Amino acid sequence: MGKYLLRRLIYLLAVLLVLSFLVFAVYNMLPVDKAADMAMQEIAANKNLIYAERYLYWQRRLGLDGNIFTRYLRWMGLAPFYSGAFQGLLQGNLGNSVAYGKPVAEVVKEPLRNTVLLNLCTTAAALSITVPLGIFCAEKRGSKRDFAVQVGTIVGYSLPVFIISILFIWLFAVKLGIFPVSGMSSVGKDYTGFRAVLDKLYHFALPLIVMTFCSLGGMTRYVRASMLDALSLDCIRTARAKGLPLKKIVRSHAWRNALIPIVALVVGWLLGIFSGSIMIENIFGLNGIGKVYFDALTANDNEIVLAMQMFYILLALVGNLVVDLVYGLVDPRIRVHQ
Repeated sequence: MGKYLLRRLIYLLAVLLVLSFLVFAVYNMLPVDKAADMAMQEIAANKNLIYAERYLYWQRRLGLDGNIFTRYLRWMGLAPFYSGAFQGLLQGNLGNSVAYGKPVAEVVKEPLRNTVLLNLCTTAAALSITVPLGIFCAEKRGSKRDFAVQVGTIVGYSLPVFIISILFIWLFAVKLGIFPVSGMSSVGKDYTGFRAVLDKLYHFALPLIVMTFCSLGGMTRYVRASMLDALSLDCIRTARAKGLPLKKIVRSHAWRNALIPIVALVVGWLLGIFSGSIMIENIFGLNGIGKVYFDALTANDNEIVLAMQMFYILLALVGNLVVDLVYGLVDPRIRVHQ
């Protein structure tokens, strides 16, 4: 296991370096020159300044001088800036946001916390519904109840997220007036402490319901299919032939075999937490990481975009490694090669 983990970590590092360079190269092709913008702002304030000198100054200060490989190494923190300091990603410097006028780490801190909170609650709610429902449908395969659930999941799976969001806003916010339409806090209220937490959760309730509802269709069908595959195994047939009750077979035998594909689903779902629910966050006006990422793309705020892209790449690579390791823990038949 140790040798396997070491090989995978080396592979992860190599892939991370290649992908990070490709992402950096792509965004450096965009017609955005921050050094030129800073030089023009200074000249606009002081006409006596020389553009070429100020442009070279800002290129060196921002690490934009030299070829693309040199700039990439500076951005990663593997090469020094003109001043001799290392100020890259490895040193925790994610850059400064042009749109917000402050470090990227400060910009994404609060939205990331909101997105994690919202999606963790959604994951817990969805799994608590879909796993028992999927097992129930597998046990009652072909029954009227199974057919009704399958029809409902297909309908829910087919509807776009924005349509479901609009319908739920119309029902729960406009007609019933139970939840607010959008926002992160009550307008005109300045709550603090525990009351502020309750107010945020109150505004998160409707987006949480929408996200949970949207995930029910696909996850229920996935759990049902996985359980049906497990129930068709020879060992399960033998257990049923011996007269064991179906519920005992499911709890003791089938569920363990069905866990393998479900683990990939759950881990993938949890890793998707950090990607942000762009559609939901924009519809409900939530200050989440998905909305920040979308706004950064539209505003050409490349520092935020690059930092988030690197975060997603690292998350995907680590997630694949975690899934492979968890497979071996769930099913002893799956062994990693030493």
